[in-house]
Amino acid sequence: MFNKITLDESRNLPFWRRPVTLLFLMAAALPVAFSTWFALLNNFVIEVANFDGADIGLLHTIREIPGFLAVGVILVIIVMREQVLATVSLLLLALATAVTAWFPTLGGILTITLLSSIGFHYYETVNQSLQLQWIDKERAPKVLGWITAAASASTLVVYVLIVMTWESLGLTYNIVFLVSGGFTAAVALFCLFAYPQFESPTPQLKKMILRKRYWLYYLLQFLAGARRQIFMVFAGFMMVEKFGFEVHELTALYMINLIANMIFAPLIGGLVARFGERRALLFEYAGLIVVFLAYGGIYFFGWGVMLAMGLYVVDHILFAMALALKTYFQKIADPQDIAPTAAVAFTINHIAAVVLPVLLGLLWLISPGAVFIFAAGIACGSFALALLIPRHPAKGNETRLSRPMSAPAE
Repeated sequence: MFNKITLDESRNLPFWRRPVTLLFLMAAALPVAFSTWFALLNNFVIEVANFDGADIGLLHTIREIPGFLAVGVILVIIVMREQVLATVSLLLLALATAVTAWFPTLGGILTITLLSSIGFHYYETVNQSLQLQWIDKERAPKVLGWITAAASASTLVVYVLIVMTWESLGLTYNIVFLVSGGFTAAVALFCLFAYPQFESPTPQLKKMILRKRYWLYYLLQFLAGARRQIFMVFAGFMMVEKFGFEVHELTALYMINLIANMIFAPLIGGLVARFGERRALLFEYAGLIVVFLAYGGIYFFGWGVMLAMGLYVVDHILFAMALALKTYFQKIADPQDIAPTAAVAFTINHIAAVVLPVLLGLLWLISPGAVFIFAAGIACGSFALALLIPRHPAKGNETRLSRPMSAPAE
């Protein structure tokens, strides 16, 4: 379990025991628990606990607190290796998901959500760090695209089973939560014991760092967290509250998203590698402006359910382009900064995420459309900042405002 080998030595291992394979396996296991929880969440809290918009906003604010505290990962990796922390965090997420239906009250749901969120956010923080350490810069966009596709394929299998069996077998929330959480827990234990500990080529700093030259990355992360929360909290809630979607109908919509991600995520990875991070992010943010404005139009002008469903799918495809933000940082970062900066960036990403859901949940009670107009404004800010990303980002050429003597910023 705890034998250590370098990345170079790992090339002599069987393919299934190599670092990138481990990344794929964990990426495929996490959505089985998390995406099942997410697919059932809106119906579960409305039917079992009678949630309204304010309650769902509070739930997601609680869920994002561990993300805001992700900087604590830096303290944990002083005593625990990143790879071990990733698998242990995945196990915590899985176990919390498995017992979700055992706590059908507001307090119980908030508590179990907090536990699962600690697992999810600490896993995501460390996983992002491991991806950037274990995958070389030239291959990173394409490999990250394929990892995204693998996660979508895994989730698709789960959603197909939910759609096909939810009504026909009379499934309950408890059964689905137990099965999905139990499966992810089993995979997490396998990852913990079946793989050696891979040594990254550059030892990571185990302290919090904030570097001035990463300022653009920090700001883009902050705005990304804000608009992501608005989509995750309110887009699905809209489908249930406004259009009356049931579990199998909402899950079918998620399935369409997954198929789209399986098709487009690898293509997006190739496009980022070919055209660069700036163009990819500008395209993403421009698309999100249009999508969020159209979401608002659904409430202000009474546009129908088919448009809402189409926007939901387009939204997911655009979010897949967020891998360009990872590879942008990989290109500008000092190798030893990757782990601590991943933790700091995750915290920055969740500053708005802790505050916005509960505040916008209150705004939702007054004007749901205004919530999405606010999101469009955030996307406009992201677009403006992305214009500052150079065509060929690198250390010393982090923004178009920093022009090194040896290389042009464009």
